[in-house]
Parts: sequence; C-alpha cells; structure tokens
Amino acid sequence: MKYRVIPRLDIKGPNLVKGIHFEGLRVLGKPEDFAQYYYEQGADELFFQDAVASLYDRNSLHAIVEKTSSQIFIPLCVGGGLRSVDDIREVLRAGADKIALNTAAIKRPELIREASVSFGSSTIVVSIEAIRRDNGRWEALIEYGRETTGVDAAEWAVRAAELGAGELMVTSIDQEGTGKGFDLELLKTISESVSIPVIAGGGCGNPEDAVRAIDEGRADAVSVAAALHYKTLENLAAQSVNREYELEGNIEFLKTGRGYTNVQPCTIGEIKTTMQRHGLDCRMKASDA
Repeated sequence: MKYRVIPRLDIKGPNLVKGIHFEGLRVLGKPEDFAQYYYEQGADELFFQDAVASLYDRNSLHAIVEKTSSQIFIPLCVGGGLRSVDDIREVLRAGADKIALNTAAIKRPELIREASVSFGSSTIVVSIEAIRRDNGRWEALIEYGRETTGVDAAEWAVRAAELGAGELMVTSIDQEGTGKGFDLELLKTISESVSIPVIAGGGCGNPEDAVRAIDEGRADAVSVAAALHYKTLENLAAQSVNREYELEGNIEFLKTGRGYTNVQPCTIGEIKTTMQRHGLDCRMKASDA
C-alpha cells in the first residue's frame, strides 16, 4: 500500500480559507488555483470541505466541484452539509469521487449504511472531528467543530466502520491549524481499532509530522492544509496568481510571519521525499522520483 498525501481545502463561499481550531477563518485565495497547483505537484487526492455548510444546511460547492473535476484527474472528496442519499448523489454527479459525512452520520448513523449500499463503501468517508476531554478520551463534534455530541470518538469510529464506511478522516480539533503535529495517540487508538484506512488530519506543521502520523499514529494517509497553503501562496504570488486576494488584505497576517509560527511551509514533493527517506512507500511524480 502506498501512503497518500491529501491537501485539505476548507471553502467558504468562493474562497479558500484557513483558521485555527476551525475558528478565525482567513481568506487565502481561489480554491481552484490551489487545487490545480496541488494536482500538478503530485497530490494523491484532494479533500474539499464546505466550512459554512451547517449555516445553510446544504453543501454549496457544486460549481467549484464541477470546475475542478473537469481539470484534475485524481480522486476528489467533498464534505459539508450532506444530509441524505440524494445530497450525496448530487455531489457525485457534480464530479466528486468520494464524499465525507460527519454531522448527518452522527445524527442518523444508518445514513452510512444507506450511502455505502447505494454508492459503494469506497465512496463513503466518515469524518471525525475530535476534541480531547479532561478524562483523556475524545469527543466527536459536529457542525464544523461547533457543536458537542457526547459521542466517544474512538467508539464512533468502530461503529462507522461497521456500518460500511470505506475510510475515516480523523481530525484533532485541538491540533488543527496549530502546526504542532497530529494527535498521535488519537490516531493510533482509532487506527488499531478498525480495519479500514485512516486519514490523519489536524496539526501537520512539517514533513516529519506526516512521517510520525504514519509511523506512530498508524495512519494510512495524511491530510495537510496550512503547511501546503502557505508555501503555495508564495509560489502563486511569484506566478502573479492570487493578486486580488492580496488587495483584500486577507493575507497580511502571512506577510508579517505570524502565520508561520509553528508551521514550516513545504511542498507535496518535500513531504513525500521525507516519507521515502523514512522507508514509507508513496507515489512520486516522475520528475521527483
């Protein structure tokens, strides 16, 4: 099995955004520009998350998904606001290859089984947004980390797999956006409890963090946002792409260096080269091999 690197793009309206602990979202640019760049740089998949779907009770990424899927040819997973089999069907018709369920799945777990029967388990990813509590366990949150559930995240992971999920996206809200590394204990607890692939999310600050997620957290793939986005901003600026967002002033915090506090901006190639140096097999671009 080859380990995967999956850029995560959180989207609000027409914009790619990034925050910390899913809060304080800042506009970084056009998701289409970043998606195309990541495709060209050797991403294995892309993960699009509608960051405000819970506010409108629907996924609003159809136009972006249609445009992106016509220009890139790697799996595209889409999450946020999917409440029914019909919602899932619409996003798949727009061009998504996989969908991610969180809120609707916790509220009605049988949706996982219905979706996996209708579209195949390989199409269904259950996203688990977990926060560590004082008792040392993790609680699964919903609505983009805004609402508590009282559901134990590790126990929920096992049940989601039993219901037919093909993969789990496990994101630590405590680590998300901090660049301080993944919650390795959370990842290992879940990875060793299920037989389906686990994607590590939340906290990747450098290539070595990705290696630890696999070696110590037992993850099968890593989802990376800030470390890739910050480097990509530099490269897109050098290509005179993304200029209108600079005019908005939304990336001024990056120019001051504050956005880099715990993050080492890096490319997909740098992450994969580090993985290979540690003996982890991954798909490299021909130019990088």
